[in-house]
Amino acid sequence: MFSLGSSIALGFLPLLEYISILLKENWKLRLARENDIPGLEKLISLSVHGLQASHYSVAQMDAALGSVFGVDRQLIRDRTYFIVELDGELIGCGGWSKRKTLFGSDHHTTRDDTELDPMTDAARVRAFFVHPDHARRGIGRAILEACEKAIYDAGFTAIELAATLPGVLFYAAFGYVPGEESDVPLANGLSLQIVRMTKDLSKCREEDRRANSKAAVRARSRRK
Repeated sequence: MFSLGSSIALGFLPLLEYISILLKENWKLRLARENDIPGLEKLISLSVHGLQASHYSVAQMDAALGSVFGVDRQLIRDRTYFIVELDGELIGCGGWSKRKTLFGSDHHTTRDDTELDPMTDAARVRAFFVHPDHARRGIGRAILEACEKAIYDAGFTAIELAATLPGVLFYAAFGYVPGEESDVPLANGLSLQIVRMTKDLSKCREEDRRANSKAAVRARSRRK
């Protein structure tokens, strides 16, 4: 079971703190639906241009929108994509995946929707975007917490993602380890640098197993 203690062990603040933040800001965190797609497309464009200009050129961002940056409908169909909304406006989105595709929209050429094996493969964290007017207010943390809990409950012991350059520090703050850097080809001879990052959940799962075992022993002792 992914407990509150497990959340702390994974390097996150308690889920209850996120809930209090959400209530304070009147946000609503829910699964995305097909009819959210127009709002998601608008949010993604605003997020990319507003928060990634320090690392990528306008030409790179424009070329990446719709392919590297965009809506992946498979995540919505799998019910693994979350949105945060405020007064009916989408202000954040992000999700996880049980499929091999590491990044990209419906139109990206390297898609592979083959399902992953939780026993041997790493789950994916995918497509995080936050409205520039609501950045650094805990929205990304809240979505990431929801994703990690779902990944843990699905039986995975590791997570992999492809971070944009602005996203590396965000994920590193929550225990993700940077690895290989690569350049994703774009139109007009451009490219976009990304960084593969990973996180190991096996230690947390083992700690939970031990805690559950001790609890079972105590329960048997009380019944004697």
